[in-house]
Amino acid sequence: MSQSSCTCPGHWDHAKPEVNGLQRTRICAGKVLRPQISRLSMQELPEASGWGSCARAVCCEDPLLPEAPAMFSASQSSRAQFLDKARQAREERRELKERERAAVQLQALVEDFFGTNECGSSKRSALSVFRIARKLLFVFNPKEDKERFEKLCRCILNSMDVENEPKVWYVSLALSKDLTLLWIKQIKDILWFCCEFLKQLKPDILQDSRLVNLHLTMLVTFTDTSTWKILRGKGETLRPAMNHICANIMGHLNQKGFYSVLQILLTNGLARSRPSLSKGSLTAIFSLALRPVVAAQFSDNLLRSFLIHVMSVPAIMTHLATLTPERLAVMESHDLFRKFVLFLSRESQCWDVCVCLEGSHTLCLLGNLVFLGSLNDQVLVEETAHFVGVLIHMLSYCQKYVSQKKSNLTHWHPVLGWFSQTVDYGLNESMPLLTKQLQHLWGVHMIRILFSDVLSKKLLENQEIAQLPSQPISPQNSLPMKSLTYLDDLLPKLWAFICELGPQGGLKLFLECLNNDTEESKRLLAMLMLFCDCSRHLITILDDIEVYEEQISFKLEELVTISSFLNSFVFKMIWDGIVENARGETLELFHSVHGWLMVLYERDCRRRFAPEDHWLRKDLKPSVLFQELDKDKKRAQLLLQYIPHVIPHKNRVLLFRNMVTKEKEKLGLVETSSASPHVTHITIRRSRMLEDGYEQLRQLSQNAMKGVIRVKFVNDLGVDEAGIDQDGVFKEFLEEIIKKVFDPALNLFKTTSGDERLYPSPTSYIHENYLQLFEFVGKMLGKAVYEGIVVDVPFASFFLSQLLGHHHSVFYSSVDELPSLDSEFYKNLTSIKRYDGDISDLGLTLSYDEDVMGQLVCHELVPGGKTIPVTNENKISYIHLMAHFRMHTQIKSQTAALIGGFRSIIKPEWIRMFSAPELQRLISGDNAEIDLEDLKKHTVYYGGFHGSHRVIIWLWDILANDFSPEERAMFLKFVTSCSRPPLLGFAYLKPPFSIRCVEVSDDQDTGDTLGSVLRGFFTIRKKEPGGRLPTSSTCFNLLKLPNYSKKSILREKLRYAISMNTGFELS
Repeated sequence: MSQSSCTCPGHWDHAKPEVNGLQRTRICAGKVLRPQISRLSMQELPEASGWGSCARAVCCEDPLLPEAPAMFSASQSSRAQFLDKARQAREERRELKERERAAVQLQALVEDFFGTNECGSSKRSALSVFRIARKLLFVFNPKEDKERFEKLCRCILNSMDVENEPKVWYVSLALSKDLTLLWIKQIKDILWFCCEFLKQLKPDILQDSRLVNLHLTMLVTFTDTSTWKILRGKGETLRPAMNHICANIMGHLNQKGFYSVLQILLTNGLARSRPSLSKGSLTAIFSLALRPVVAAQFSDNLLRSFLIHVMSVPAIMTHLATLTPERLAVMESHDLFRKFVLFLSRESQCWDVCVCLEGSHTLCLLGNLVFLGSLNDQVLVEETAHFVGVLIHMLSYCQKYVSQKKSNLTHWHPVLGWFSQTVDYGLNESMPLLTKQLQHLWGVHMIRILFSDVLSKKLLENQEIAQLPSQPISPQNSLPMKSLTYLDDLLPKLWAFICELGPQGGLKLFLECLNNDTEESKRLLAMLMLFCDCSRHLITILDDIEVYEEQISFKLEELVTISSFLNSFVFKMIWDGIVENARGETLELFHSVHGWLMVLYERDCRRRFAPEDHWLRKDLKPSVLFQELDKDKKRAQLLLQYIPHVIPHKNRVLLFRNMVTKEKEKLGLVETSSASPHVTHITIRRSRMLEDGYEQLRQLSQNAMKGVIRVKFVNDLGVDEAGIDQDGVFKEFLEEIIKKVFDPALNLFKTTSGDERLYPSPTSYIHENYLQLFEFVGKMLGKAVYEGIVVDVPFASFFLSQLLGHHHSVFYSSVDELPSLDSEFYKNLTSIKRYDGDISDLGLTLSYDEDVMGQLVCHELVPGGKTIPVTNENKISYIHLMAHFRMHTQIKSQTAALIGGFRSIIKPEWIRMFSAPELQRLISGDNAEIDLEDLKKHTVYYGGFHGSHRVIIWLWDILANDFSPEERAMFLKFVTSCSRPPLLGFAYLKPPFSIRCVEVSDDQDTGDTLGSVLRGFFTIRKKEPGGRLPTSSTCFNLLKLPNYSKKSILREKLRYAISMNTGFELS
């Protein structure tokens, strides 16, 4: 036995003799029919054809056929089965041909009907159209019958346009008692086929756009009775019944996914820089979308569908305002904005919508709501609380998926940056429009409404709305609030209001509000937080010209006053113990005020606007702070963590040295009466100093690197050099290593244009194991700082910021630091910002072309950046992305390796109390004038010299009166290898500054003897040393000075020696 081709469960076509010819014919007919009517349900078949009942009967019955008698042999049974199958196959082929012939006849009949109808020779009655439609739908195949279906739609629409011909109107069949149900079913099927076609059409293709109009016209015509001529005059009494039929049709479409169809069509036509939907098409689509909502009297289910499928289409409200503003008027007449806000104000419903849409489309919905709100002032005023609640819920949902960095789980979003949900890149073209919608949030117009209870009425009188060019959003790791130029006029007035609250910007009042839980206090603190957040973001995007020269938003004297207020407020919050127990809104307020304060402080560190000692707290005694730190008091620790700048710089350096000393004691690295620290000995060949140092030191443990390291040098002949290393030889080794690795010729580091400051070279990867080399450099630099050895290595400001970890802050702006890398490049970028014309004329893209060793390499600033043009809308993003690439992306791995090595010696929290310029002073010494009295006080004399010796007196007099400040710096570098004094004075110079009287040249010098010391002391010379120059041993900070007979000779020889930079010898 074999299984039949019928798909009904349990039905088997057994092999049997011809028992019932009729029954077998019915079976075959059923098999043949099924492929042809696969798109019609079994319940629909009776209406479609008389054959349907036959087919269904066959599929549903299981005829009991006689089995082969037992007396037949197996071979006879097999032969009977074979013959029966052959007969069935012949019958099936015959019936199939009959069906194909019938289908061709039906198609020819339909084709003939439409051909006659289109030529206009006769008007077809509605009944004839109905019948031909049944025939077409019975054999309908969307691919083969596409053109026939279009003709059917046009025929139906033409019938509806005929005047005074009720029998021609297709809709007249709805009034036929016998045909009403059949007509309703037919129009439902036709309209859904229209929907299916709409999903596949591309409005930007001319032919498709015509078909879009055709199918939309069908949907508009038969889901509303307003255009039905049959209801004119006496037919008006039928309107309620006809409206009920339309509602029934619309309900059917909704159940099948009507809103999803509209969403696909709208997205295809609007999610682009220029919409491809015509005004008529957009009007029709939006009218269709509104009909179910209005018919259902704005039920929650329909509002939800409308929000998810229509309002989430990118910038659809903007396109409506441009192409068909009448639709916005219809929305306003139905008070839809209020209904949307109230619906979404219920947290569970808002969350449900957000989850359905996911982040990218949630942002699109938010943009449309914001734009709609900007057009509905009255509703926005009345529903401010609900609207703000919706904003918070939706922004919080999006924020959940914003990522700090690129990973395998993140995708690039043009507005949100790295995003941990899947991003629909098909929406990218519409993102600039979405950005413009979101910008209404921080426009003065909406700020006035949303914060009307905070801003005093008099501040807003006669204030005109700023009509400034919109600024695009720079992708950050939080939701965008970068384009705040609309607040240029509002923020100074808000600050003026704050100042009127009392002395020092109402400082006392705000501090009292922190301890009061009244509504008035909460409003005042909320206003302060608003001021700080908006001002901080605004200052972040302003460049130095805008802040210092144009003085946009705030004058420099206002910034001084604001920073003083913020500094005092944050200090009081910490010192009075408020921050220790802060939670919720109080903690948010602290971070808001502190964030604004640090943005101002760091800008002042780069380029001063505040007076000297402006940031210090005179009422804070460093001794009290140090005592509290020793006792682990929380407020002292918080002060050091958040606002270390209120402590004088030298006290912070002293605190840093104390931290290092305590760690050394803890690790047993300090000599005591009972124990000596472990010493690491290394042997270094002078000819291979860098290679030997790298190989021997990179393997040392972290504690061994922090401990005592003794160096023995081997000369070019392989002979150990004389000398005992008591820190001096290691100092020389460290200085020589640092001098070599920071030499730009090695290409580990480059110098900036202009002031020639150092930063990692982007092409340093040509070195083998270059990342390990950078880690080694970081350790050497950390060791120098750890031991208090100043090294003359001037770093670029932006690189110092990275060393401090400032670039991880969300308020960090790469553009602000760009001049420290390349001032010319900075000027070119900011000229783009100020370009008045169409920036796209310059032909720039979101990419950076670089000449790398003779080859042009294109770096994309964002995924696909080389194909994204720079426009007036995204030029600010381009500037920030370019600056970030040059200073971070290009040298990211090198910087990370160096910082890793540096932090293995110097704990990050130790140096966070310093700004970038202060860290440079910690590394390279103080940039202040050399204090000769301090140097004289801490100088040690050898070889018979003493403080009253005439040569020594001459020396100090020459330095003080004959040498310029530059020559004094050269003298200090000549002796110590660094032109800057130690930060805490010469008392902290290790080894101490020393001067020794020498009688012979350095190669003959064997050290001090009793005779040499006596001769030096009594000024007895073996012979006149006038031909010899002073020399030095920088490893010991030692000046070797001959016992000159005249002051003029000393001045001449010393000046010549320091200008020629002789010395650097090891005694």
